[in-house]
Amino acid sequence: MERLLQGIGFETAQWTLLTVFLVGAAILLVGASRRSVIERRGGAVECYLRAPGARGRRGTWRIGFGRYGSENLGWFPIFSLRPRPTATLSRRGLVIVGKRSPTPEDRSRLPEDVSVVSLGWLTGEGQEPQEAAFELAMGKMAMTGFLSWLESMPPGTHWET
Repeated sequence: MERLLQGIGFETAQWTLLTVFLVGAAILLVGASRRSVIERRGGAVECYLRAPGARGRRGTWRIGFGRYGSENLGWFPIFSLRPRPTATLSRRGLVIVGKRSPTPEDRSRLPEDVSVVSLGWLTGEGQEPQEAAFELAMGKMAMTGFLSWLESMPPGTHWET
């Protein structure tokens, strides 16, 4: 009887281990396919995002992908299974509040070869924002692409700021 119980326990452990392995493999597969779908749609660059002054995760640098659209920049965290962007930065009225190199405090979370831009939106009266709503950190080539995207406007678009 004791041997039978030990055999059942061993068999249960095997099935449990196999289940855990299959669930882990499925999560990795979904994460990898999500990343390839985001990149395949074009206009996606690796960048870091944070909301200065915010508490919790929003206030710390997080790595992700920024995907350019005609009206906004969608930001997708790398370590997520969510199919939609976590942050959407509207292009309408978006302005650069400042540009800087990473501070020593930033360097613990950012690579050395990035630049940081502070972003905000024009007020209802068309005035420049006083504070940055978000900060983006990108490499040199990605930053050039971002600035080009920000300064250009799709054909036929007539926005009023």
